[in-house]
This record gives sequence, C-alpha cells and structure tokens, in this order.
Amino acid sequence: MSLDQRKKLILQAIVDDYVSTAEPVASKALIERHDFRLSSATVRNEMSDLEQLGYLEQPHTSSGRIPSDKGYREYVDSLMKVDRLTDEEGEIIRKRLSESFDELTGLLKKASNALSEQTGYVSLALSPRLRKSYLKQLKMMMIEPGKVLVVVVLSAGVVKDRLVRIPDYLTPEQLAQISKAIETGLCGKSLEDITLVTVTSAAKDARLPDALLNQILFEAYTAIKQADNLEIYMDGTNRMLSLPEFSDISRARCLFDTLARDGIVSGYINEMTQDDDKGSYMIRIGQEISIEGLSDCSFVTTTYNVGEKIAGNIGVIGPRRMEYSKVVSQISFVRQVINNHLDQFKALNGG
Repeated sequence: MSLDQRKKLILQAIVDDYVSTAEPVASKALIERHDFRLSSATVRNEMSDLEQLGYLEQPHTSSGRIPSDKGYREYVDSLMKVDRLTDEEGEIIRKRLSESFDELTGLLKKASNALSEQTGYVSLALSPRLRKSYLKQLKMMMIEPGKVLVVVVLSAGVVKDRLVRIPDYLTPEQLAQISKAIETGLCGKSLEDITLVTVTSAAKDARLPDALLNQILFEAYTAIKQADNLEIYMDGTNRMLSLPEFSDISRARCLFDTLARDGIVSGYINEMTQDDDKGSYMIRIGQEISIEGLSDCSFVTTTYNVGEKIAGNIGVIGPRRMEYSKVVSQISFVRQVINNHLDQFKALNGG
C-alpha cells in the first residue's frame, strides 16, 4: 500500500526531526515544529496509521515514535531531497585531497579520512576489483641474497609489492633475466588471463634448474594474483562513540568487533555493489545489512572508476538515524574528486 501525501509529509517530518534530535517524536512536538495546518487529533491518527503500517516504531520508554527500517527506506527512496554541497563544503574536501598522489593507495586513505571528518561517521575506501586490469610492469629486485622484492604495476596507477624468499645462490643477473622475460611475455595481459601456465610459458627460455625456476615463477605468479586482493581503508571508528545509539558499552563493543573484521565488511560491499551502475549510490538500512552486529547501522556506498571495466568503492557506515541527504552529497563529491585524480594520473601515464 502506497502512502498518501499527508502520511508522506508527516513521515518525512518525523524522520527529519528524529535525525536532528535523536529523541522519539511526539505528536505535540511535531505540530509545534511544522506548519501542517492539521488538527492534533488528525496528526495523532496519521502517526498511529503509520505505526500500524510498519513505518514507525514506539520505544518502550517513550510516548513518541521513531522511524522503522521501512520508514527510513520510504524516506530515502521517495521523500529525501539530495542537496548539492555548498561551495565552502566542497572546497574543504577538495583541499584535503589537493596534494599529488603517485599511486592509488595514498589517494584512497586520504579520501577515507576526509569523508569521515566531513560526515562524522565511519568511512571506508575499498580497493578496485582488478581482474580486468592489465599488467604494465613486473620487477623482481634482489634486496639481499635469498630475499627478493616483487613489484607489480597495473593499469591506472595500482602498485603492489611482495617480499619473497628464494634460494640464496640465485644471482642478480639470473633474477633480472627471468623478471624481464615474465614482464615481456605478460605485459598488456589482464589479471584474469594470467595463469601459472602463461607465467611459465613467458620464461620458457630461461636457463635454470627446473626446481629453482619453478619456485621463482610461482612467487611471481602469486604476487601478480595477490594484486587483486581487496584492501579496505577504514577511518573514524571512534566517532561512533559520540552517538547516542552506541552509548551502551555492549552495543558499541559489538559494532567495533564487527568493523574490526574488515574482510567481512569489504566482502559484503564488494558483493553488494558489483552489479551496480557506476556513479549511482546504494543505501542499506538496518536489517537489510546481512552482517551480524550492524543491524543498528546504515551503509551508503558508491563507486569510483579506475578504468572502463574497473571500479572500487567508497562508503560510509553510520547509525540508522543518519543524515542521509548530507552523506549522499558528500560521498558523491568525494567520488568525483577521486575520479578527477585518477583521470589526471592516467593522462600523465599514457592511459
């Protein structure tokens, strides 16, 4: 059953008031704050109807009402007006991200920090899904006998490195020969097309004992494939302690324990957004989030674009009583700034 305009007007006012005050909203306070031009009896009846329809809830200790997950969902889908950031707000974010970044990790960490500071909630930036990314460089450098640094450079400025151990009788010249062969054979190939077979084929002319060669090739292959591991940069967890929803120690501990399991959070966001259109935003509220410990929270996420088929995510985790319009505006602006940085980086590095 869809809501009529009067119920929508009252629901919107209740959500707005509860977001700003964190106090259950009573009919008397609602009438005093808003010019509904309705009698108090009519407002009470409409609130009662909204509660029966599942859009409002009544806390046990209060005569007022608060929005339910269904109420918030109706609000963000139909009632919320997303306003653009003011010039001043945009300039604050732009200044925070104005420095030059030579690789994606630094940009994402800074973006996550800026987003948390501006929203007052937990923010996160998720590394891009790189299966479609292609290999630009692979360098294997001997740090000392038996210890090698493998550096993988992917398209759009993604750089990953891995320290590995190899037999200490391998010479720097032999390592350089193998490294060059792998790079030459695989440069331009996407990660999803690189297999242990293709790595081995690239170095087929290397003159080394099979056991030694196979070990080095396996380490190179592992470094390349691990470049696609999702990484999450989270900021502002402690900010949640200032919110009344998490003043209870046990509830706060449950939240912190869940956020500490960042693999679960990143995996959920990746799964949630992999079919999403680039540039849009997604909101998950309360029980819609299928992660134990986050039922009192809401997610807002969006994508940034590393390439035509490559995207990552930035997002905000806050209470269900979130300033949704403000968060959507801020996260959309940060996404735009990230995309601008990545476009500049690609231009400087030949696409």
